[in-house]
Amino acid sequence: MQYDQCKTCRRLGQKLFLKGDRCFSQKCAMVRRPSTPGPKKKRRGGTPSEYKKSLEEKQTLKKWYGLSERQFKRYVKETLEKMDKVDDVSAELIRRLEKRLDNVIFRLGFAKSRVQARQLVSHSYFLINGKPVNIPSYQVKKDDSVAIKENKKAKGIFKELANELKRKEVPAWLSLNKEKLEAKTIGEPNLDEVKPPAEISLIFEFYSR
Repeated sequence: MQYDQCKTCRRLGQKLFLKGDRCFSQKCAMVRRPSTPGPKKKRRGGTPSEYKKSLEEKQTLKKWYGLSERQFKRYVKETLEKMDKVDDVSAELIRRLEKRLDNVIFRLGFAKSRVQARQLVSHSYFLINGKPVNIPSYQVKKDDSVAIKENKKAKGIFKELANELKRKEVPAWLSLNKEKLEAKTIGEPNLDEVKPPAEISLIFEFYSR
């Protein structure tokens, strides 16, 4: 799995931070071998077609959030259906993706990657407003409280969490209590702050074909 995730970044030509701490070290595949994987004779140069470009943008954002094609397509299609009801359809898509519980756990620093966050959520490590939630796609709402279950805080995976969080900066729409390992959603995700690694308009074009 680690190798496949590293190949994904190399294939798409940019870091997607899929492996947590490894992505910030010299072990990162984009540092050691940033070229596109595969035999050189099969690699194609030149300007990509519009379809290929939109496909790559779609793949990049989908992989960044760690979603399956079915999941990602559903988010895009549902967002497109709201085009007449929202001011910025690109911001709406990112807002919905950012408010997934697994992403929130990752953004808070409770997990080193979205993959790990998804696993922890699935194993009921967290409470939303005092109640356990084990659905990674759960959409948090403004004023929701997010906390690690008390009986999970002693787990090895959280052993150095308090020290690690001292250096953690969370998005403006989240408020983190680094001592109590609790957080609260105090606003809405902002497209400019998120800075997604893909051109959202091309993703909409891909699914509108």
